[in-house]
Amino acid sequence: MSVAKPQGTMLGHPKGLFLLFTTELWERFSYYAMRAILVLYLVDKVQSEGGHGLGWSQADAISLYGTFTGLVYLTPLLGGWLADTFLGQRRAIMIGGTLMAAGQFILGTPHAWVPGMETEVFYVGLGTLILGNGLFKPNISTMVGDLYEEGDHRRDGAFTIFYMGINVGAFLSGIIVGSVVAAYDGNFQAGFICAGIGMILSLIIQLLFAQKLLGNIGRTPAAKLEREKAAEKGEVRKEPLTKVERDRIKVIMVMGLFTIIFWAGFEQAGGLMNLFTNDFTDRMIGTWEVPTTWFQSLNAMFIVIFAPVVASIWVRLGKNEPNSPVKFALGLVLLAVGFLFMIGAVVEMGGDASAKSSMWWLVGAYFFHTMGELCLSPIGLSMVTKLAPLRIASLMMGSWFLFVAAANKIGGVVGSFIGHGGEKEEQLANAMAIFSGIAITAALSGVVLYFMADKLVDWMHGAESKHHNEAEALEDEIAVTGEHEAIKR
Repeated sequence: MSVAKPQGTMLGHPKGLFLLFTTELWERFSYYAMRAILVLYLVDKVQSEGGHGLGWSQADAISLYGTFTGLVYLTPLLGGWLADTFLGQRRAIMIGGTLMAAGQFILGTPHAWVPGMETEVFYVGLGTLILGNGLFKPNISTMVGDLYEEGDHRRDGAFTIFYMGINVGAFLSGIIVGSVVAAYDGNFQAGFICAGIGMILSLIIQLLFAQKLLGNIGRTPAAKLEREKAAEKGEVRKEPLTKVERDRIKVIMVMGLFTIIFWAGFEQAGGLMNLFTNDFTDRMIGTWEVPTTWFQSLNAMFIVIFAPVVASIWVRLGKNEPNSPVKFALGLVLLAVGFLFMIGAVVEMGGDASAKSSMWWLVGAYFFHTMGELCLSPIGLSMVTKLAPLRIASLMMGSWFLFVAAANKIGGVVGSFIGHGGEKEEQLANAMAIFSGIAITAALSGVVLYFMADKLVDWMHGAESKHHNEAEALEDEIAVTGEHEAIKR
């Protein structure tokens, strides 16, 4: 962290926090707007058949979606290393943001401009977007922490504020991009342009106000600062891992396997559930049809509303508060409950692909998936930071990202079982099998993890500490949720 600090506060926090809040809000708007329409664009008919898409099968589209979201979690490992070693966080953010904006505009290139090369241009745009995300994603969150001195109690609250910005951007994305696509008669490329404009706003805000509000924070690569600190303290001799440390690493690895199951199911939101919403859901309210992408905003809305509620529940349970593995297990069970709603949607249609299921099944599914996320996702980050040996903490956090990346790819493979463009009845039957399979797998995994909980807690060797008072516990619980959302999203 730079020694040069910016001046000025707002609402008790450095003004730079609100700059980073706004920068991230528009960047997440850009990303989630693109994510909301990606699969829909891929499966839409080609232009010669009256559509605006690439004419892919649903299976290929969902598989590509899984690969894309998986790489979104892999490239930050490289981007973080480049920023720490060579670029510095501020330069990495600007380069990454520029690449992301370019990627969005390339995706929005009209097919008439590149006849016969639509797919190649699409891949160029997607690859550019992935590389940009790798540089942007890990470094904006790190800078939030760099605004505060070590031990500053305001840091936890800062991540809570920051994560609200993330979810505001995610909420607005589905609403706005859906409205734009509808306004342009189903042209998804207009949606990509809209996402690109959001990224440009993020860059402009950062460019205009960063030096004034951040000072020199993020300019110097972290590796250089660490070398300076190491030189002052002398070389630290590397010690082998102790038995306690090995046990704690085992907990991270075991929980990582269960997190793959959760996120592989949860990430059906942008793939299979998105297509189900588009093709098999009655979205009419009177004479107005709710855009498909609007349902992508439900998760962000539920997080903003219920994160403080869930955190408060844990605190009020006091000594009866579940341990981390039990919370993880509860998250898996709630994911399964969400997919019971998707099963209900299919059952309502009675095997008739021309029928439409109620949109309230989807609302229920997204609600319980979000409740599961709030029980599970904050625990992941908190657990790694508590259990990983300090000297390999970054390596273990990188390993956790690998679990999430694997989950996204597996989720894409699972969703692709809907089929390669067969009859609608066949797709509906396949969707039923997928929803049922995920629900059963998640529920059984939750039960297994519940019975493993005591052993996992033993392996933690007392890493789960108790809080001094209710107010402190509530503040910490909400803040941990914020820190995880800052990384996850």
